[in-house]
Amino acid sequence: MIELLSPAGSPESVIAAVQNGADAVYLGLGDFNARRGAKNFTEEEFRKALRYCRVRGCKVYVTLNTLVDDREMAQAVDCARMASDLGADGLIVQDLGLVSAIRRALPDIPLHASTQMSIHNLAGVEAAAEMGLTRAVLARELSLEQIRFITQHASIETEVFVHGALCFCHSGQCYMSALIGRRSGNRGACAQPCRMQYSLGGRMDDYPLSLKDNCLADRLQELEDAGVACLKIEGRMKRPEYTAIVTEVYAKALKERRKPTAAEMETLEKAFSREGFTQGYLNGDKADMFGVRGEPERDTARLFAVARRGYAEGEAQRVPIHFYTKCQKDEPIRAVAFDDEGHRAAAEGPVPEQAKRQGLTESYLTDQMNKTGGTPYQVVENRARVDKGLFLPAAAINELRRKLVSELSAQRAEPPRRRSLALPEPPKGEQALGEPKRIYQLRTTDQLSEELAELKPDYLYLPALTMAEDPAMLRPFIERGARPVAVLPRIITDDQLPVVYRALEKLFSEGVREALIGNLGQIMLVRRVGMKLRGDFGLNAFNSYSLELLRAAGLLSATASFELRLSQIRDMKKPLPMEAIVYGRLPLMISDQCIIKNSAGRCSCHNPAQMSDRMGSVFPVVQDFGCRNVIYNAHKLYLADKMEDLYAAGLWGLRLMFTTESPRECVAVAKSYLGQSEYQPNVLTRGLYYRGVD
Repeated sequence: MIELLSPAGSPESVIAAVQNGADAVYLGLGDFNARRGAKNFTEEEFRKALRYCRVRGCKVYVTLNTLVDDREMAQAVDCARMASDLGADGLIVQDLGLVSAIRRALPDIPLHASTQMSIHNLAGVEAAAEMGLTRAVLARELSLEQIRFITQHASIETEVFVHGALCFCHSGQCYMSALIGRRSGNRGACAQPCRMQYSLGGRMDDYPLSLKDNCLADRLQELEDAGVACLKIEGRMKRPEYTAIVTEVYAKALKERRKPTAAEMETLEKAFSREGFTQGYLNGDKADMFGVRGEPERDTARLFAVARRGYAEGEAQRVPIHFYTKCQKDEPIRAVAFDDEGHRAAAEGPVPEQAKRQGLTESYLTDQMNKTGGTPYQVVENRARVDKGLFLPAAAINELRRKLVSELSAQRAEPPRRRSLALPEPPKGEQALGEPKRIYQLRTTDQLSEELAELKPDYLYLPALTMAEDPAMLRPFIERGARPVAVLPRIITDDQLPVVYRALEKLFSEGVREALIGNLGQIMLVRRVGMKLRGDFGLNAFNSYSLELLRAAGLLSATASFELRLSQIRDMKKPLPMEAIVYGRLPLMISDQCIIKNSAGRCSCHNPAQMSDRMGSVFPVVQDFGCRNVIYNAHKLYLADKMEDLYAAGLWGLRLMFTTESPRECVAVAKSYLGQSEYQPNVLTRGLYYRGVD
């Protein structure tokens, strides 16, 4: 049976979800979850929530889906340990290093790959499986066909978001909130810049990044038929009443194997929507996906009040149980109760008296035992054996039933026994010695100038598809000692893999032996071609444990997350050579939406667009593989005057990342990092290397 997973941003939301039919809830503990703004749970609240859910047959998953630095690792694993010891059914994780640490310290608790891992193809799911994860939450941007292909070939379970907010950017790949306001989405503090106004060349009254909410309530059977194991409702930041309303509609539709009624759809819209709902990604039609939140309708408050009464005053009888009672002469009345999961309770009451009038009957006894209203239990089988002529007061029978229910609840509430081992020692590593490697990353062939080649970089990064168009254009750089590295697109869906694979095969035949990957799903692709791997920023390497995991996966190097401070990079153990991006317009978002087309009204991917905010900052928008768009920072990262700090960070390589620069500007920038030029951008930023993120 497919699982319905509901959000619980507070203890009240747990009750709202369970009483309205959720099969599982997900919630956050402490600061290591992607919704730090939700109420989240204290240890005592979490303990109570677990007991409440286990008794009622509802699973509990804990979100530990943020990036964790080295100093936080022990605390994060302790949080996971508490969740495991108390009986959570699984942990939802993003950070590769945290996955590695938990897998070794807590080998028995299931781990789920968060959507923050940006898993969007079958190879990504299989990479998660290799790491020991048991479920992958797929990217929201996938179509039904892509979901079906992944799910039917995957070796682990898949989970899909079916209702709630859509991020403009692929989850786990958004750095806009961090770079603009130091509030990192990867650290659970997103300021939601995609819900703000921007101009695409017109008036400042547009919301070009604000998407409508997802609603797949009428597509549940298709997803179940595709093999999806779990359907997930988004909304830990929303009120318990919202959780109650949305869960009820989806639970009924699933249970009754039907589509929601018109009235139910209207209820969903009143609970929360942004100018209606969308199924654009599931359908592969992204033309009408934009919307903003308007004023709540007048009767929304009444709708919420009804929902609140529903879950606060009642108890859904959701757990089937079986009773068998025996009442015999000169013996205490005895009864057993058991559920379908193997729990069994036994109890006895007083010795029955001789009846003065009509005695107990089997029918009367089963009727009394059947009164489980106000408990989570529904009696599905109720048998009794009664000798004639006996009498017991109703209170004695009720007390017998109460004992059985209480004991059954106590057994159901018991957490499973799991191993709990010590936190693994941090990996060993050494700081890079000597001069860091100089890496030039270019975006266009125009930037491949002879003058830039004369500066003799150690490595040349170029998009794989661009490089494959004419590998001969690399010759001036290769002849001067530069090693070419093919840069893979961060997002490659299964139907797009053949195009990239053919490009890599061609490059391999031309002597290119290394590729830069930004996603776990690209490891197998590059291995198949025979190339060696380097890790890009999209892997979000944030701690020493993540470097160790990437080293074990066969990578030659990794790129430090640019959400780290230089001091954190310096102090990190480096079992794998590490590079850092030290110049360029850092990418803020990558999206399946085409801002360029929305701005120009037509496809003009060869011409970068611009987006400006209310402060006048201008963000370049550039076409990426698959007609995706990348939004770049308005200000260029510049650290040529901070070379001493960069050298002290123990980095293997320093990368200059050129995006919209002219060939002449590329040369000027490169020379400034060699101390041969006084060049500085008109407006520059130090990124987060000195400020860090919240």
